[in-house]
Amino acid sequence: MIEFKKGGFWSLLLLAGLFSCGYSGQLLKENYNSIKMKEIDNLGLKTASSDTLIVKLLEQNPQLFIEVLKHKDDLGIQILYTKIDRDKKNKEDKIKLTDYNFNINPGKYFYPASTVKLPVAILALQKLNELKIAGLDKNTTMITGSAGASQTSVTNDASATDGRPTIAHYIKKILLVSDNDAFNRLYEFLGQEYINNSLHKMGYTDAQIIHRLSVSLSDEENRYTNPIRFIDSVGNIVYDKPSEISKLVYAERNTKMGKGYMRGAALVNEPFDFSKKNRLQLSDLHQIVKSIMFPMSVNKEQRFNLTEDDYNFLRRYMSMRPSESKTPVYDPGEYYDNYVKMVYYGSEKTAPDPNIRLFNKTGTAYGFLIDACYFADFTNNIEYMLSAVIYCNSDGIFNDDKYDYKTIGYPFLKNLGRVIYDYELKRSRKYPADLSSFKFDYKN
Repeated sequence: MIEFKKGGFWSLLLLAGLFSCGYSGQLLKENYNSIKMKEIDNLGLKTASSDTLIVKLLEQNPQLFIEVLKHKDDLGIQILYTKIDRDKKNKEDKIKLTDYNFNINPGKYFYPASTVKLPVAILALQKLNELKIAGLDKNTTMITGSAGASQTSVTNDASATDGRPTIAHYIKKILLVSDNDAFNRLYEFLGQEYINNSLHKMGYTDAQIIHRLSVSLSDEENRYTNPIRFIDSVGNIVYDKPSEISKLVYAERNTKMGKGYMRGAALVNEPFDFSKKNRLQLSDLHQIVKSIMFPMSVNKEQRFNLTEDDYNFLRRYMSMRPSESKTPVYDPGEYYDNYVKMVYYGSEKTAPDPNIRLFNKTGTAYGFLIDACYFADFTNNIEYMLSAVIYCNSDGIFNDDKYDYKTIGYPFLKNLGRVIYDYELKRSRKYPADLSSFKFDYKN
């Protein structure tokens, strides 16, 4: 159980406003550079779970990271960084991917939040390919029924230009703004057994995606899926999927965190139980992003059953900004262009660099911030992968909406992304990267 004492580390961070100073905080950097290297060495960063490259980059920027790194375990910080080097002909099967990690701990639980939407979106496309039904694809109208009082139906999607709910449109909403209902509809299309059995067969054996998001349902209710019908343009049934129940048996977990949680308006003074919540390791999420960007770089069993059109569809919407979407259309006041681009941008609402794209999936819930990203700078031909998680809950209370995202989490992810980017700008490459296959037309 993680618990923080008042007046300690969290007070130092919050009151000093350490992380409100961005990557350009030169005065703070100069002050911190006077810190003796002995103090930095005493942080204990060089462990079996951390590679020296990430440690070195963090140590070189104490003004940004020294306080948070002193409490890296309390904050649940985990980082994965992949250096990408291409051959002379830029062949995908010749790309060299070198992974570096910091503080990775598979035994330390974090709530994956919306990051579970990425594998489910991918698996929805895979399921369509496996069904091999004439007239059934990601753009076929999908009508969701109801098989009980706890289930809701969908016959129309007001966010779509033509009002039709489709798998393609749900995936767009997931990748553009992390829409919860869109995830729930794909969860209902696939079901628990297909989702988890598929991931386990691919080697992601710790994955447990076992509930919908933002709806209050029991464990048993989440085992049931809605009946779903796909119809063609004249109303003929293309595919009819009945309601299903998952019989999957999951490994027992005893995962409790914090010192209390809110139940309605009442405070319950006991740790919050995450034992029946979704689980997805950061290393698995990082590998899933890698498999979408560079499918030939992963083992055959970790490649999803996707077409080239599927891969490009996912890449396009992973990197598209909300303002570029024609359907659905989003309010820029609520869904600004960096809305789900935490690594490198944090919570900045400024205009993004037009030459930089983040192909990513984020998650934010219960005080956890997660981002898994492939980064591309098309001007400087720079690419890398970066995934990270941080826990931002100084009072140890869940569901009180008092999380430290703005003061600790977002600045940490932004600064981390900028430091890795700065390193990538300076490092030499034998051959320049040709990123043209990842450049998309976002106007149509």
